[in-house]
Amino acid sequence: MKTTFRISNLKCGGCAKTIITRLGELKGISDVSVEHEKDTVTFVYKDQDDLIEAAELLAQLGYPIEGYSNTLARKAKSYLSCAIGRFGN
Repeated sequence: MKTTFRISNLKCGGCAKTIITRLGELKGISDVSVEHEKDTVTFVYKDQDDLIEAAELLAQLGYPIEGYSNTLARKAKSYLSCAIGRFGN
């Protein structure tokens, strides 16, 4: 199945790279793409547990999906994830 989440704190290609890399590491997730102009991430998942795991990982990275709490800590975490995507990985 395929889904698209609207996410918060998406700033640039570094953010997108981190999201694509980290979601791609999940066993039941594939074909990850990010449109930072639309603040969306799209991917294919196998079952509901994979979908939940992906949403939780996005929140941990600092990119909570629409409807999740966007705390100051998550906003700060998104800057770290962005820097890792731009300079690391």
